[in-house]
Amino acid sequence: MNFIKESADKKPIVDTVFAIVEKAKEAKKTVGEENVVDATIGSLYDESGQFVAFKTVFDNYDKISAKTKGAYAVSFRGNPDFRRKVQEWTLGQAGSTLKSSVIATPGGTGAVSIVLSDILEANETVIIPNIAWGSYALMAKDKGLNILQYEMFEEDHFNIQSLKNCINQLLGKQNRICLIINDPCHNPTGNSLTQEEWKQIIEYINEASKTTPIVILNDIAYIDYAYDLAHSRDYMKNFDVIGENVMVIIAFSCSKTMTSYGLRCGAAVICAQSEESVRDAEIVMEKSARAIWSNIPNAAMDNFTQVTSEHLDDFLMEKQMYINLLRQRSDIFVKEANECGLAIYPYKEGFFVTIKIEDNPLKEKYHEALMAHHIYTVSVNKGIRVAVCSLSVEKTKGLAKRMKDILSEVING
Repeated sequence: MNFIKESADKKPIVDTVFAIVEKAKEAKKTVGEENVVDATIGSLYDESGQFVAFKTVFDNYDKISAKTKGAYAVSFRGNPDFRRKVQEWTLGQAGSTLKSSVIATPGGTGAVSIVLSDILEANETVIIPNIAWGSYALMAKDKGLNILQYEMFEEDHFNIQSLKNCINQLLGKQNRICLIINDPCHNPTGNSLTQEEWKQIIEYINEASKTTPIVILNDIAYIDYAYDLAHSRDYMKNFDVIGENVMVIIAFSCSKTMTSYGLRCGAAVICAQSEESVRDAEIVMEKSARAIWSNIPNAAMDNFTQVTSEHLDDFLMEKQMYINLLRQRSDIFVKEANECGLAIYPYKEGFFVTIKIEDNPLKEKYHEALMAHHIYTVSVNKGIRVAVCSLSVEKTKGLAKRMKDILSEVING
């Protein structure tokens, strides 16, 4: 007897990241932790291999009362103080002049999910990067959407023309267009767009939107680990000139910013030129929030608000220590990759570096060969993701050369 709707995808989900994580754990037990390179999980780890939970964040969280932790949030949209703080944290730092509102969501994932649910009709198409976080495609399929992928890169820079071509394919063919741009600190390549690239994108979208309304979903999950943190929001000034037929929705992740992945807190920041457009989206998304998750953890929202207000300097200082460490690790890997001829996609900042292998069958053979040498990474489309966020400096040294040698063996063997 089949009790599930016929249209459901009944193929079991395979979370490739966590499957490889388990293999890495088993290898550590078998051959010893010192003989294993575990570059899988996209969370911060310190130099001793321990998960990083910011002291400034969790010391404050521990002081929040049990009643607050147990209570419902004030609104399905999220607590008012939290919504104001997220608005200030994202758009405020950029000095944005757009009309905007905030819907609290369970992590950045919730923000992406709610946008895909409420912007496009079933069987319409969302535009995503061809090298991307796998959950974009999973969420699209779950909501009955098709995907169209733009090529992330043309040689050593972002492929703006491919993005334009994808938009052109959909103009006039569906009610509206939704496209995802994961920037800055792109997962999984670590690329960040330049001001000029964003300017060109907005100029083109303004023109294209005269035919079909366009929504840009800007996933900024890793923005608070940008290497030039003071200017990490500068690109958002380009949003101020979006046309009346363009909306930007920013997916913000408290989970990443606060190293509080398990507390599931984030936000969708809705931006447009008119109050009416923002309010329409807010109403629909609030209903979806009520229908899907009802409430975001009350204490998680309060914690973000308090830490970024009352303990801001200490929080930024602690976070900067790990940004510096992340940069040290990535500098080593990128420098050594360039020296030994291991091709990587353009990397500027962030948690991940991705080895460039455009032949997917070759990439899968290479991925298996790496694991045979106890180097655990994540296979992505056209590449191998290396999580420098979880590698110690010592484990990072010499890794690129080892990976290059293994690749040569696979190609020549």
